[in-house]
Amino acid sequence: MAHTEIDIDKVAKLARLDLTDEEKQTYSAQLGQVLEHMEKLNALDLDDVEPTAHSFPLSNVLDEDVDEPGFTPEEALRNAPAQRENQVVVPKVVE
Repeated sequence: MAHTEIDIDKVAKLARLDLTDEEKQTYSAQLGQVLEHMEKLNALDLDDVEPTAHSFPLSNVLDEDVDEPGFTPEEALRNAPAQRENQVVVPKVVE
């Protein structure tokens, strides 16, 4: 399967990568293999295949939203280095 020549310099620039000549050769070959694989996939007849997001049906993947007891403010702030009015006190970082 023939594919067009990959402009690896353009791809590297778009990805903001500084590649060595050896890396350019390696990645160019690898990208070519990916494009050849995509050509094989594009050749498949998928007209009767229903689009899916998962390979098997998912149902009720979320747990039931149940109210459960949590930490008290004292328990939640037990390891805080400083606290005030049930809040953790941290150094100011924005003026």
